[in-house]
Amino acid sequence: MSQTPTVDELRDRLVDGILHSVRLPAAVEQAMRKVHREAFLPGVDLPDAYADRAVSIKDNPSGPLPLSCASVPSVVGMMLGQLGVQPGDNILEIGAGTGYNAALLADLTGATGHVTSIDIDSDVALHARTMLDRAGYQQVQVMERDGLIGAPENAPYDRMIATVGLWDVPTAWWQQLADGGRLVLPLRWRGQTRSVALTRRGDTLISDGMELCGFVPIIGQDSEKTTPLNADDTIRIIHDEDQDVDAGALGASLTTSGTVVMSEQRIGGEESFDGVWLRATTSDNRVCRLEVQPDALAQELVLRPVMPVRSPALVDGDSLAYMIVRREGADPQRPHQLGAAAYGPDAKKLARELVAHIEAWGPARTAVPRLTITPTKSDLAAGPGHVISKPESQLTLTY
Repeated sequence: MSQTPTVDELRDRLVDGILHSVRLPAAVEQAMRKVHREAFLPGVDLPDAYADRAVSIKDNPSGPLPLSCASVPSVVGMMLGQLGVQPGDNILEIGAGTGYNAALLADLTGATGHVTSIDIDSDVALHARTMLDRAGYQQVQVMERDGLIGAPENAPYDRMIATVGLWDVPTAWWQQLADGGRLVLPLRWRGQTRSVALTRRGDTLISDGMELCGFVPIIGQDSEKTTPLNADDTIRIIHDEDQDVDAGALGASLTTSGTVVMSEQRIGGEESFDGVWLRATTSDNRVCRLEVQPDALAQELVLRPVMPVRSPALVDGDSLAYMIVRREGADPQRPHQLGAAAYGPDAKKLARELVAHIEAWGPARTAVPRLTITPTKSDLAAGPGHVISKPESQLTLTY
């Protein structure tokens, strides 16, 4: 008869599992083995509290995404590894969540450091405060505060981490991050989110790593649009606000015969090809994402994209191209061939341009670009309460 695992055993199993896919610094691993996640998730069964998945703590009555949740533990560990907390660091966390991440930060920075955690939602802030107190982390300061404003009273910060998705770096954060300080945030652009680790060098933030992730978006900053291309809303383009998308013209193009152009690049069954999107964004402002619902696939309204929920795509006026994959050839290591399907008057031209991005990615498919973020002069002069109404920074990706 098997025994029910103890909390310590469940916690160790979770961390052991994370270590199979994520390289954790020793200090982060130790903190995750020490801090009790279930203490921040009252009412959640122990096996669920120690499963590697998110747990919603406040639903959103007006949308599909929750207002707040406990992040996936492997993503928590990955981001803490990116952050590189040192003993004695002064840390700002934007997005209090359950309080679990703040507890980990408090353990990492130690008795000589300080952690400030802020959240715009009063219920979430209260939950985090209550759970931290119960778990013995009274030293963490929790504020009910608009995350876009930050917490200037405790600045400058050695480390800043956002646990909510953003489309830009708010002005206040520039002012509150110390020179040489480190910022980790889930940054969303061109339809995908990456956890980006940035170090401040004067008036520039420079990345040294980025990882795929997904987060609930921050309240008050929204630069992304979803545009339906058909009446049933089963085919959509996800694009940034600076990209013009003519829904009528693109929808009409889908009624025409599609064009297919295949590349020379092949992938294995488990090999990631998402770097195609990342490389394309370095030089092409037409990059966005195509989302195709199962009903549209069943009706064969379009050729099947490589990832129906978020395929890399190019949109240019009344023409659309997106990535596809076919199983062709006898290579057992890389049996899948990447290519492009396209619709509209310039379908063939656009398909060839997307294939050119695929070919550019191929020779250095494991390379990670450097992201450089530079604010405008007006943004630097703005006060902590500066209202975000436009992109605040220039984002540049280089290889």
